[in-house]
Amino acid sequence: MAKPPKVLILNGPNLNMLGVRETAIYGTDTLADIERTCTRRAKELSLAVDFRQSNLEGELVTWIQEARTGADGIVINPGAYGHTSIALLDALRMADKPVVELHLSNIHRREAFRHHTYTSQAATGVICGFGAHGYVLALEAMAELISEKDRA
Repeated sequence: MAKPPKVLILNGPNLNMLGVRETAIYGTDTLADIERTCTRRAKELSLAVDFRQSNLEGELVTWIQEARTGADGIVINPGAYGHTSIALLDALRMADKPVVELHLSNIHRREAFRHHTYTSQAATGVICGFGAHGYVLALEAMAELISEKDRA
């Protein structure tokens, strides 16, 4: 039996504090809650997930580099690094994989500095404003992107 396509789900700085950090903006789901939901939905979509979080930019870059040969697609919630990190942008471009960027909040309804993300320049698509459900939407989009790539 063939192994299911693998999706690397990366979470950037402060996302380990979900459930306690600004719940009016980010909701009450913890990152562990989101991981359980992703694992369940991925199985339904015949995907495998590797779910990770780091507050360290370099560690995220290393994981993206590893995804070049170890994953079929990348879902990334870069957190604040999306607004600042050219290093993440460069790594995502080199990964040569479908990339879905997501944000829990609608970054376009927030402070002006949040309206632009460097990482979106490497993304196939961007999902924002749907809270924790954005991860499910990102997995569904990734399943379609991987399927399209396999058909090509």
